[in-house]
Amino acid sequence: MDNTPFPTKEYADRLAALRHRMEAAGIGVALLDEIEAMTWLSGYGSSLNRWRCVVVPLDAEPFFLIRALDAAPCRQRTWIKDIPTYRDWEDPMPVLAAALAERGLSRARLGLDFNSYAMSVHRFGQLRAALPGMELVDMGPMVNELRLIKSPAEIGLLRRCSAVADEALRRAAAACVPGGTQRDAARIAVSAYVELGADPSPPGPISAGTGWDFLHGHLSDVPLSAGDVVHIELTPRIAGYSARIMRCVSLGRPAASLAAAADTLVALQDEQIAALRPGAVAADVDAILRDGVIRTGLRPAYDNITGYTLGLYAPQTPRTSDFTRILHPGAGWKVEAGMVFHIYASAGGASISETVLVREDGPERLTRFPRGLIINDIGD
Repeated sequence: MDNTPFPTKEYADRLAALRHRMEAAGIGVALLDEIEAMTWLSGYGSSLNRWRCVVVPLDAEPFFLIRALDAAPCRQRTWIKDIPTYRDWEDPMPVLAAALAERGLSRARLGLDFNSYAMSVHRFGQLRAALPGMELVDMGPMVNELRLIKSPAEIGLLRRCSAVADEALRRAAAACVPGGTQRDAARIAVSAYVELGADPSPPGPISAGTGWDFLHGHLSDVPLSAGDVVHIELTPRIAGYSARIMRCVSLGRPAASLAAAADTLVALQDEQIAALRPGAVAADVDAILRDGVIRTGLRPAYDNITGYTLGLYAPQTPRTSDFTRILHPGAGWKVEAGMVFHIYASAGGASISETVLVREDGPERLTRFPRGLIINDIGD
């Protein structure tokens, strides 16, 4: 194994933690086929062009089933030595069944996440048909739960990525000038990612800032003019670990209402971030921002969450955000040290967000860009 961000011990600790959960759940073999779970445990993950999985027995060595074409890059990145393969035109389920039988695992109780985006109804039927002697049980998001608490090494990657986000934001915001375009900001952000040591990846949502539901709007090639507001959310990744930051850029002096909205959001979010302490109830943390925005009249209702967990995002995943834990009015879970969140808010045409680590002694903002509306002086 080479070219991996973590030492072997990191993966050994993850394997031990998973097996502890498996034993408690009465699972003899775990099957992981979501790319985040596979990568977190093994160091490698690939797209769903052809199905693949990591199989973890409770008392034997794991193996990685993958198409033959991807076996070489898999070996370069994973500590797993046992890598059975299949040809592109073959059904992988009989190959999986044979691999389990050869290793004496074909009568074990097999756990998988029934909500896995990689396990369609059709594929599950194929799996069941290929493994008639195995009991298939739902182990739920077991790996996602384990991924919630970040190790020191993971936090180190997120710190580095947050610094990239800060600098990329500075450069992208500076490109928001009359005659320029949102595409210019996107190009500069992506270039900054690569130059600063992050993975080549999409920049994140860049759009016009109006109202509150503009966060996932479309990139525009229309030339910018005085008075425009550009929403920038940057999502750089290092070894797949993503930090996130949002700001709005005003071309020239902002409208008084926009400036006031931005100031209100900053104040409310400062209070919300300060409340992210171990033991805090998630719904209470959420209410600080949510209720405050409604109380000040910036929005009549708040129909989206105010934060979610951050961590590993494989480039081929269909999920652009990790909602294993989200901040909303019904969230009864408690904040724990080692969690990392994307805390975000939008209202009145303004938006702001941060990457926040929860430490034993309270929150730490990993993104450090100055808070508030960015105002580009255009001589008005």
